Amino acid sequence: MFQGETAITIDDKGRLAIPTSYRDLVASECGNRLVITYNPFEKGSLYIYPFAAWEKVRDGVNALPRVKEANRRLQLKLVGAAAIVEPDGNGRIAIPASQRGAVGIEKKAVLLGMGDKFELWSEQAHRAQIETPLGDDDFGDDLVGLQL
Repeated sequence: MFQGETAITIDDKGRLAIPTSYRDLVASECGNRLVITYNPFEKGSLYIYPFAAWEKVRDGVNALPRVKEANRRLQLKLVGAAAIVEPDGNGRIAIPASQRGAVGIEKKAVLLGMGDKFELWSEQAHRAQIETPLGDDDFGDDLVGLQL
């Protein structure tokens, strides 16, 4: 559904403008409702889910047994921090200040379309990810037949 990389400017009120190429899709396919939460796997980024996709993720994460510490951390980072947002008339969404601060997103950021969701990266964290090449040790047997 979503793909591509877009340099984004965060305004003084902590809002980002959804790229025009995605606005109709967000309105029609997402019911104009998005959910912003932490990327639990990597520093410097947030996940932005369409609301319907989020509900499936939320329910799956909440179904995990809370007796395991890793499950509780995942629930804290994804469900506990989730904020529902709706684009305003100009296609802007407000990114909560606590989330921006925690991942280091200031004025410049990068929005990545990742198929079923967006990832919003701080400019520095995105650059670090892109500059880190993948090596043979990063690939398991499940990727052997992948054609790139």
